[in-house]
Amino acid sequence: MEGSSNSAPTLTYIEAITDALRTEMRLDPDVMVMGEDIGGRFGGAFKATKGLEDEFGSRRVMNTPMTELAFIGAATGMALMGLRPVIEVQFADFISTGFDAIVQYAATTHYRWGAAVPWVIRAPSDGGIRSGPFHSQNPEAWFVHTPGLKVVAPATPADAKGLLIAAIRDNNPVIYFESKPLYRSLRGPVPDGDDATPIGSARIARAGHDITVITYGEMVRQAMAAAEESAPQVSVEVIDLRTLKPLDRDTIIASVQKTGRVVVVHAANRLAGIGAEIAADLSQTAFEYLDAPVYRLGGLDVPVPFSPPLEDAYRPDADNIRAAIKDTLNF
Repeated sequence: MEGSSNSAPTLTYIEAITDALRTEMRLDPDVMVMGEDIGGRFGGAFKATKGLEDEFGSRRVMNTPMTELAFIGAATGMALMGLRPVIEVQFADFISTGFDAIVQYAATTHYRWGAAVPWVIRAPSDGGIRSGPFHSQNPEAWFVHTPGLKVVAPATPADAKGLLIAAIRDNNPVIYFESKPLYRSLRGPVPDGDDATPIGSARIARAGHDITVITYGEMVRQAMAAAEESAPQVSVEVIDLRTLKPLDRDTIIASVQKTGRVVVVHAANRLAGIGAEIAADLSQTAFEYLDAPVYRLGGLDVPVPFSPPLEDAYRPDADNIRAAIKDTLNF
């Protein structure tokens, strides 16, 4: 999954998710999907599971009531019994109603009992689609802070498939954040077959030598646009984290040793976000390589606005990233 063949089919981000689900369900009869309205012709709020019930039946494509705590708890029991449930939470915002089952039970089970809990929660996150404060949040930092969980956030169709395959096969509970703005607006080559993108491995999305931009999810697209607009005067390296826990610190530090300047950006609130952890870590482990403070760029510390102009001001974009690059270089 590190590189994609020119002959690979071109899929949208959400088609790649569906492809991963179908691939793993065909390979492993213990893989099942569950969530609200995911079966039948509806196929989920974003149609990621459309057609799966026709192929695999209602015992492996399970519609649930609107009770996240109950069905995440049930999935934990199923995983302990040997199944591999893939849980769709319609919007990542509503994952909070299942928080207890995730952080108190699934995340601690291996530590307490030595048992595997091989489930995945698919959490459609991020704004930019005018859905307001209850359908636009980025709560990934909650789960990065929780021992026992793995957290991934793909930025390309190829990784949307590869990381979901890897998450399904992992014996740990994995929170898989998928970026709603990318669903149908981003297309790219997605290899056939069942290759997995390794969890814990970042990707150099663009090589450069003047400054490093570290990001994930939809912000990778914004960072790539900012890097393109900054060229050729500034050579920007863009790191797509892909995995938020565990972080690929080796790739981050190697880039900082080369460039000496860093911008960390995410759509989630800036306060106590992933960028804060990366900035603090670099100040401790790579201080001697830094020629400027780490610049942190994130969402404002307010609820996501309904108003389109206000939401545009709330979320970082390529212009904000380009300005951060300039400020850091001018330090």
